Amino acid sequence: MEVATMLMRSDPFRDLDRLAQQMLGTAAHPAVMPMDAWRDGDEFVVELDLPGIDTKSLDLDIERNVVTVRAERAELDPGRAMLAAERARGMFSRQLFLGDGLDTDHIRADYTDGVLRLSIPVAEQAKPRKIEIEHSDRHRAINA
Repeated sequence: MEVATMLMRSDPFRDLDRLAQQMLGTAAHPAVMPMDAWRDGDEFVVELDLPGIDTKSLDLDIERNVVTVRAERAELDPGRAMLAAERARGMFSRQLFLGDGLDTDHIRADYTDGVLRLSIPVAEQAKPRKIEIEHSDRHRAINA
């Protein structure tokens, strides 16, 4: 099964909206986190960049085939005289729409060095398998 069928694609307008949210995220419209996704054998792997996020603010939910990742980066200290403030602050959110070929009951998550890694096994029914072909020497007579 191709990786493209594991992670559903979205439409271009939604991608444009996602980019705007990433640049201008607010509490009402959370910023989006960059992501890489690939298939590694019998596992689908997703990595999301979340540098500087406190692990206590990370939240991972799954409902049916939709995985929602939320995180928050604390606001800047208002008393601090900033020289540059380019990193997005506030709430971050990303939804992944997974195909039916993934085993969502066995997702594993790990947050290391600012990267949240989700490992999602390919469901048994989606794995390639051989079908044994039986051979029979029986011939049937057709009666007219």
